[in-house]
Amino acid sequence: MLTRTDLRGRVPSPAKLRALLPRAEVDVDAVLHRVRPIVEDVRDRGVLAALDYTERFDNVRPSSVRVPESALKEALDDLDPDVRDALEESVRRARAVHDDQRRTDTTTQVVPGGVVTERWVPVRRVGLYAPGGLAVYPSSVVMNVVPAQAAGVESLVVCSPPQADFGGRPHPTILAAAALLGVTEVWGVGGAQAVALLAHGGTDTDGTDLEPVDMVTGPGNVYLTAAKRLLRGLIGIDSEAGPTEIAVLADATADPVHVAADLISQAEHDTLAASVLVTDSEDLADRVDAELARQVERTRHRERITTALRGRQSGCVLVSTVDDGLSVVDAYAAEHLEVQTEDAAGVAARVRAAGAIFVGPHSPVSLGDYCAGSNHVLPTGGCARHSSGLSVQTFLRGIHVIDYSREALAAVAPRVVALADAEDLPAHGQAVTARFGSAG
Repeated sequence: MLTRTDLRGRVPSPAKLRALLPRAEVDVDAVLHRVRPIVEDVRDRGVLAALDYTERFDNVRPSSVRVPESALKEALDDLDPDVRDALEESVRRARAVHDDQRRTDTTTQVVPGGVVTERWVPVRRVGLYAPGGLAVYPSSVVMNVVPAQAAGVESLVVCSPPQADFGGRPHPTILAAAALLGVTEVWGVGGAQAVALLAHGGTDTDGTDLEPVDMVTGPGNVYLTAAKRLLRGLIGIDSEAGPTEIAVLADATADPVHVAADLISQAEHDTLAASVLVTDSEDLADRVDAELARQVERTRHRERITTALRGRQSGCVLVSTVDDGLSVVDAYAAEHLEVQTEDAAGVAARVRAAGAIFVGPHSPVSLGDYCAGSNHVLPTGGCARHSSGLSVQTFLRGIHVIDYSREALAAVAPRVVALADAEDLPAHGQAVTARFGSAG
């Protein structure tokens, strides 16, 4: 079922590997011309424009954007007890991990009388997006809200597309997850118009002020990603997320049943989802293919999964050794990387590029999606080579506070002047010497 790329006996350069490896092609630039008018219209007309696009794209027109707090409480009260229990455990584990990520201020005495302190200050107000396309993602509410709360963000708004089946409000499970986390502000708006409204704010149909945010986080489709790109600068963003992807680095010790199930689990998200197997065992590759054929037929979303597995973004890469496989997965830089090899922990410790690494046969990606305690908002499209997943740090800004005494400044003044003159910026030097009665 998986297209094969045979790299046995050769390890191309990282640049050639990037060109050879399967990857979903998502051209954000190609939709910018369609998204720009939406963003500009919402900037100019606010909520009315957002509701117009909601009616056009989501086939429903809510009476207002902000969801009443009573609806959040009702959704939580009506939530299936098993789902509530699972969400509560997901929140508990996520809080345990993210609370440990909080940075502390650091003060350095550079010289006597000269101190630099790095303060970590949370972003004041954040918009957190929970998708609502092919599936509903209350887990994304958890993964966005928990690190923001741990960082100390004082004002949160969750955005999710309104649903015609639920009276023009976001899915009740989204509302319940927000309520469970103590979030009181939820907007029923999705896609590019959601990002634009979060960035510019507006006045709701009942006169309620919809305050703009300083940052938008959370995954979405290519149109939402394009809006993030257009508005970056006015707002901060976490990343330009693309379709989900999994790579499995496996050797002959891996169980083909496990490997196939994990590849299928990510293909279930989207027809553009990428499922990639990297292995030094042709026998394992054959057995995984057989398992894929068997298991896909038994899944609910087999058409979507089959399209994803047969797409150019998915495949099997054969290598000569696990060491060569490490070179391949580092070049690929998967959003999710599973290591199912002998000495999986040792191999995983050598990986340099991945959004998250899942070690051994009992750490599947789906555990990380819900209840590992890790965050599932991760870099895609190879961005794990240079970027991290969502964390407490996403919502913090490091601010240097410089505090020098007169004596400490006087001691370094000649060097400041020398460097200022070297850069032909004499006023920089004069700004120092002016403090000692010699402005020049």
